[in-house]
Amino acid sequence: MYSEKVRDHYANPRNVGAIENPSGKAVVRSPIDSDTVFITLRVENGIVEDVKFKCMGCAVAIACSSMATEMVLGQSIEQASKITEQAVADALDGIPDYKMRCSNLAPEAIRKAIEDWRCRSAS
Repeated sequence: MYSEKVRDHYANPRNVGAIENPSGKAVVRSPIDSDTVFITLRVENGIVEDVKFKCMGCAVAIACSSMATEMVLGQSIEQASKITEQAVADALDGIPDYKMRCSNLAPEAIRKAIEDWRCRSAS
């Protein structure tokens, strides 16, 4: 049912945890079920130097969070803020359509964490 990449990122998630004193952070909850993703990131010189996630959710939610953090690590803030749910799904060789709204939460959480960093940097 799920691609090998989904199974791998679920069984061996990357970037799990939380950054102490992050540059930005955000929590996103699914509008459909109880899936929740917490993202923390560290930005230095406009680059995502570190990013971590905590996820309470299904295998797809964990896999999407793991893949999304891998995709933005080392990217500029401009590049990272453009991450899309479809790009994460494509990088995982697809996820079921019904999982796009309830489980593919990390891209939104990353964008919100970047916004949090922008607000913190402006003050």
